[in-house]
This record gives sequence, C-alpha cells and structure tokens, in this order.
Amino acid sequence: MMPRVIFDSEHEQFREAVRRFLQREIRPHAERWRKQGHVDREAFIRTGRQGFLLMWAPQEFGGSGVDDLRFEQIFFEENVRYGEQCFYATLHSRIVAPYIGTFGTDAQKKRWLPAAAAGEKILAIAMTEPGAGSDLAGMTTHARRTPSPSGEAWVLNGAKTYISNGWQADVVIVAARTAAESRRGIGLFVVEAGMEGFSWGRKLEKLGLDGQDTAELFFDNVRIPAQNVLGDPAMGFTYLTESLAIERLMIAIGSLAHAAAALDQTLEFVKGRHAFGRPLGAFQNTRFKLAELSARLDATQTFVDQCVILGNQRRLSAAIAAEAKLLATELEGCAMDECLQLHGGAGYMEEFGIARMYRDARATRIFGGSNEIMKEIIGRGLGLDERKLT
Repeated sequence: MMPRVIFDSEHEQFREAVRRFLQREIRPHAERWRKQGHVDREAFIRTGRQGFLLMWAPQEFGGSGVDDLRFEQIFFEENVRYGEQCFYATLHSRIVAPYIGTFGTDAQKKRWLPAAAAGEKILAIAMTEPGAGSDLAGMTTHARRTPSPSGEAWVLNGAKTYISNGWQADVVIVAARTAAESRRGIGLFVVEAGMEGFSWGRKLEKLGLDGQDTAELFFDNVRIPAQNVLGDPAMGFTYLTESLAIERLMIAIGSLAHAAAALDQTLEFVKGRHAFGRPLGAFQNTRFKLAELSARLDATQTFVDQCVILGNQRRLSAAIAAEAKLLATELEGCAMDECLQLHGGAGYMEEFGIARMYRDARATRIFGGSNEIMKEIIGRGLGLDERKLT
C-alpha cells in the first residue's frame, strides 16, 4: 500500500509495542470471548497497565498526557489486525471517556478517569433507544429535577438499546431529555452500576461481533445527584454533536484497517489457490478487482489520515468526519463482499476467517449514525439544508 507519511519514529515504535501486546495478551483469547459473548474484564486491566487506555488524559487523571489521535489510531488499527475486533478499548478510551475529560469538572475527572485509565472501570455511552436511533433529538428517555436534602438531584426514566460495552459497564453516560418543549433540550448523566433503579436487559445476539457485549439498559426512577451531571443539563445535544465527529473518525479508522486486512488475506489466498491449472491471482478478473480495492484503500486511507491531523488541530468538522465515515465504511462493505467472493465456497466457511470479517463489517454502516444520516450531514454542509432553502 501507499506509504503513510503522518507518523513519526515514535509512532512506529509505539505500533510495534502495541502489536506485541495484542498478539500476546488479546489474540489468544479471541475465540473464547466470541463463544462467551463478551471480552474478559481482565483485558481492560491488562491494557490499562500498559498505558494504552486514555492516553490523552493528563497524568493527574491517570493518562499519559499525550493528546495525539495518531496513537489512538495506531492502537485501533493494530487491534483490528492482531488483537480482537470485539475488544472495544477504543470506544472506552477515545469515544466515551473524553465526554468526562471535556465536559466534566475536576472533581468528576478525579472520580472516574483514573479508574477508567487503569481499566478497572469499563465505560459506555447510551444514546440509542428502541424508538430513536440516529435521530438523537427524538429520544424519549427523560430526567426531571427533584428536590433533595443534599442539594439538586434528577430522576431518570427510560430505556436504551444496542449499547456497546453496556453489559459490563461500570459507568454509563446516559443522554436524556431535560426540556420537554425543546427537541434539543438534552442532558448527559453519569449512571453507575449499583444505582437503585438501574438495570440490564438482555445481552443482545447480533449478526457479527459475537464477542462484543451489547445490551439493553433500563432506568426506573434512577436518582442522579448533581455531581453526576456532565456540564449544562440543557446542552447535551451540543456536546453530543461536537463529540460525534471524533467517534465517526474512529469508525472510519477501524473500517479501513478491517478492509486492508481482508485484502491482505485474500491476496494470500488467490496466490495459493488454483483453478483450471492456474493460480486464482493469475486471472484478469481477480487482478482487476483487487487492484481497484487497493487503489480505493490508498485513496481513502490518505483522506482519513488527513482527518486525523485535522482532529489533532481541532479543525475536523462534522461534515468532513461524516465523509470519512461514509467512504470508509462503504469501502469496507465492498471489500468484504469482493474478498469473500474471490474465496469462492471457502469464503462461506467460518474456518477461513473472511466469513467472520464479512459479518463483523456490516454494523459499521449503521454505527455512529447510519450512512444515510452521513449523507444528510454532508449535504447540509454544502448548504443544501431544507430549512434554509424553503
């Protein structure tokens, strides 16, 4: 593939260290995790001991104080190739924890971030509801202020579903409506395991990602003290939209790594498998399909790498992040389909791996807002907003 020029020598040294760790501590457990339906909690603790969790967080809050997205990018890419796709350390570290790091008070940071950096507490974020997916403003889970002898408190009611890391989560950031008169009046509330009224539903069975615990969460008059509210309880919608750009970039990073891994696996397969007395790779159809995938991967990887640089500079817009997520996940889906086809009947068999990759890949076009929503965001970024044009 095309050489990538965004990394320095320290990044490449970090990549080697991450790869060795994943091969030693994560990959050997992958099959067992998929059978049991979740990753062992010990995986987070081992990763935390290596300093690979919450690397961006200041040292006083348990991190390394290195706020460089390239390190997170490298960890994610290496985990896809050499660890386990279902180990959602990046969700924990770079998608959920920054809500606390960005919108939390110093007291909240000291309370939750060190344990998260150590892998002792697993984090999740709960946005999606049974009746509201990509439309965050349509959520019905709500929180109401209530008098409290110890100060202001809130009472949380509702349900969330499809929550990644949700079944094992110790700390869940829950988005809930706080203003009935406004579609955007949303707050972010930190719900902790053990709070009265907080319960788990099913650990959901999925098309792929069998080892990723995905759960239903229920909130029945959960009392939320004021110290568990992140930022302004009326500004949660803004907080979510600001943070979703990085989440979508992370999805793009993982999707590209997954697609590149599928291409490499397929190249090895077509060089060794024969048909009609010739290697499959010698047929023009095979060469052309894989050549096109390689070209698209190089082009999309270059774009996503540039988005990482923009993210480091705090210049990544919602529309550009949506473009990255759209392009990378659509390419991932195309790559899995083409690579499975080139495996022939073997591609349909679990033992060859590409079948599992095919199943795992399907969710990314839905994660972080469906790709149809990505097109809406991109279109509005072009000035094609119905509210402004009519």
